[in-house]
Amino acid sequence: MAKYLVIVESPAKAKTIKKYLGSNYDVVASMGHIRDLPKSRLGVSVEDNYEPNYINVRGKADLIKSLKKASKKSEKIFLATDPDREGEAISWHLAHILGIDINDKCRVEFNEITKTTVKNSIKNARSINLNLVNAQQARRVVDRLVGYGISPVLWKTVKPKLSAGRVQSAALKLICDRENEISKFQIKQYFTIEGHGKKNKIKYIIKLHSYKQKKIENLNEEQALEILKELSNNNYVVKEIKSGVKNKRPLPPFTTSTLQQDAYKKLNFQSKKTMSLAQTLYEGVEIKGHGTVGLITYMRTDSVRLSNDSLKQASEYIDFEYGDKYRSEKPREYSKNKNIQDAHEAIRPTNVNITPDIAKQTLRDDQYKLYSLIWKRFLASQMSDAVYETMSVSICNGDYLFKLSGSILKFDGFLKVYNDDKDENKDSIIPKFKENEELEKIEVKHVEHFTQPPPRYTEASFVKLLEEKSIGRPSTYVPTISTLFDRMYIKRQNKQFIPTELGVIVNDLIKENFTEIVDVEFTADMEKKLDFIEEGKMEWKSIVHEFYEPLKQKIDIAENTIEKIVIEDEITDVLCEKCGRNMVKKHSRFGMFLACPGYPECRNTKSITKELNVNCPKCNGKIHVKKSKKGKLFYGCEKYPECDFVSWYEPTADVKCPKCGGITVKKKNKKKQDIYECIDSSCESHNK
Repeated sequence: MAKYLVIVESPAKAKTIKKYLGSNYDVVASMGHIRDLPKSRLGVSVEDNYEPNYINVRGKADLIKSLKKASKKSEKIFLATDPDREGEAISWHLAHILGIDINDKCRVEFNEITKTTVKNSIKNARSINLNLVNAQQARRVVDRLVGYGISPVLWKTVKPKLSAGRVQSAALKLICDRENEISKFQIKQYFTIEGHGKKNKIKYIIKLHSYKQKKIENLNEEQALEILKELSNNNYVVKEIKSGVKNKRPLPPFTTSTLQQDAYKKLNFQSKKTMSLAQTLYEGVEIKGHGTVGLITYMRTDSVRLSNDSLKQASEYIDFEYGDKYRSEKPREYSKNKNIQDAHEAIRPTNVNITPDIAKQTLRDDQYKLYSLIWKRFLASQMSDAVYETMSVSICNGDYLFKLSGSILKFDGFLKVYNDDKDENKDSIIPKFKENEELEKIEVKHVEHFTQPPPRYTEASFVKLLEEKSIGRPSTYVPTISTLFDRMYIKRQNKQFIPTELGVIVNDLIKENFTEIVDVEFTADMEKKLDFIEEGKMEWKSIVHEFYEPLKQKIDIAENTIEKIVIEDEITDVLCEKCGRNMVKKHSRFGMFLACPGYPECRNTKSITKELNVNCPKCNGKIHVKKSKKGKLFYGCEKYPECDFVSWYEPTADVKCPKCGGITVKKKNKKKQDIYECIDSSCESHNK
């Protein structure tokens, strides 16, 4: 029988840790929280100084029973939940249910799940940190008071099943504000002037910079044409040549935010997917020659700090693999934001010698891609600068000054491992010039431009914004974005976030009646106060009281003053085949669909489909673009279920099968090129 019981949050983590600790230890999972505020009511006794009314999580009775049984058989219990506020609170709740003294040295943190770290952490167990617990309680109670206070106002005035939240509503306001900026933006035309030349077979472009040392900007067409006339009267002469060297430093290792941003930009992973994959890499995977190992450190962090052991590992690996000229002269330390919590390290590989190539043998493709990104960013952070040779050329035409610049990579440094921007690191080669040289055959023209509105947020840029504005913490970015989509407050269009009509209505209502909730500075200030609670500088219930008193007054006013808002459904020309009414467009978490307005008498619904100009090969009906339950596009006959034709690939009538003359489907080969295959599986050209 095992002497010691270790409780973690997930079964995958339990499995990995069990292998490291051996037969004297039993390792089990709590599956997250086992005690929480009730879902069916507020669960906070406002009149009793905001005391939370925790209950055992529904559906976990058997788990709690088994945890109690295991704990009674053990000499010692270690609570090894995640190393953050939420994990600390879960341990506190476990201690309460299992009757563990919170002053007992029962709390264990694993910043990385490796054999050495796990064993050392068990030896250095500490008592539960109540400051961390209270910071989590403050956040949980404040968010509950906001959600359960404002959400009923939305149900009453807009529609049921809506929600408001301290972080969620502030995030929605940012997206709505950007949309307002775009709608109000006035596009303006302007011109620039550039000259095109060629020397020694190298083409170059010079750009007008200034006139009599005054910078030229925002020319109208008349001004541009006038300048072109003046330029035609003089020659182009090289006035000054400056050459130099530019060093480019590597970026720091990943934090939660920068990992989500880079994974989106480089791998096209949404934040939710990135964090899910990172969780598996942290908890442990089987690696050939190494057994089960946690490949990365804890993935919810805003710190760029690195341990001395990891710096030594990186230094030795760089020397061995690339030579000492590729190693930074001394370990790099990156400046940290004054607002961050520095309890954890940056996200890094636990063992730099497990290279992406080694890990690739057993990792799934997406796991490999993310691990490779983390590994390369970490290693690059300790490598030498990239060195560019630069040249800047000033060219005169009378009193007009043109400029031309270029750079050539002379030493790749960290770029050998990690390329942070593909376009930026390309050489921009320019010809060699001499001072006072007169340039010939310069073709000068004016180029039309238009001012552009600010871009809509992508997932990467929005996560970056949340971090910059201190809205939430690393652990909240994914659930915040997910909630906005689940509530249908925002949608994606060309990978950009756009507020829906519902989102705009909800944002306007909250903004007009609960100003502080959507105020970015107010939200950021609350995060600072939570940090102060964590540091033991503030009492958590006083922060809750300071927040809730003015909020309650506004909720009372709103409940009695806000009028019902009616959102009209868009009427279509599609007739309901059951009752003849014009069907209307409705929204669900799975997208838009058609519904009969005669509900509940008529409950007819149908999906909104796009029709292809291709006839079904089975029944000659039209083929429609449809979506599976998981959101994947497929192609099916309009006469389903009478006709069962379906294809995962797009049928096309433009390219006929060379053998049978039938329709083909469009696929991609390994080089991502379009290829066409006969749709008839009995045709000899099928699968060729």
